Amino acid sequence: MSRLSTEVRQYCSDNLLRLNTDLGQHFLVDEMVLDEIVTSGDIQEDDHIVEIGPGIGVLTRELLYNAGKVTAVEIDERMISLLKQFTGYSSILTIINNDALKVDFPEEPYKIIANIPYHITSPLLRHAMMESKVRPTSMTLLIQKEVADRICDKKSECLLSIIVKLFGEPSKVCNVPPTSFLPPPKVDSAVIHIECFKEPLTDGATIDLVMKYAKIGFSMKRKMLRNSFATFPEGLELLSAASIDETRRPQTLSVQEWIAVANASK
Repeated sequence: MSRLSTEVRQYCSDNLLRLNTDLGQHFLVDEMVLDEIVTSGDIQEDDHIVEIGPGIGVLTRELLYNAGKVTAVEIDERMISLLKQFTGYSSILTIINNDALKVDFPEEPYKIIANIPYHITSPLLRHAMMESKVRPTSMTLLIQKEVADRICDKKSECLLSIIVKLFGEPSKVCNVPPTSFLPPPKVDSAVIHIECFKEPLTDGATIDLVMKYAKIGFSMKRKMLRNSFATFPEGLELLSAASIDETRRPQTLSVQEWIAVANASK
């Protein structure tokens, strides 16, 4: 058992803390993975870091060593005092007791670095990239491995990977086994880094159209596009106008090709 694992177990025991796995509370207790997250996040001394779901602050403590300011968003009220105590009441730490999907992110440049509850991966990416007034400059996330693989796959797309690739360039940092957590989750995990573009690949109205047609395409993801696009008027003509072969399957289309479909509909 690692030093960090022993420390976290003892801290939870001393404070009679029982973790709520329904909220995705699996504390990272692997020093090597923590180092990977901090390194891939490329934290500078003047960076503002937003962390989602800090728990007692295992990752938060590492972020405070490296960043100029850390904002931690924690939905579980029980964690607030424990987070302050575990991280040493740092003056550069701001804690927000709220749902991260309902919080407005900073209007100044910031990075998101977090071990996030797996069930909010998709809505969090949408919130940060599609809904926020100011998007993060980068995101370094510890998420479910299966989802990480889908996002970073360069040969097969999904709805979530299309969203990400409209706004940034994703890459996988490392895989993380269940034994790296307290308590261990039932699935494997992975760290991904998304370097966000200064501007998305296209304008907001076109992004809305991309998502509209991608959702239609992926409604029958294992079938040819002609099956899903034939369900609405002029669907097949739209594919033809975008120079997309209607016998292709939706996962084979690149983000640029979905943008072409969106532009053809205007």
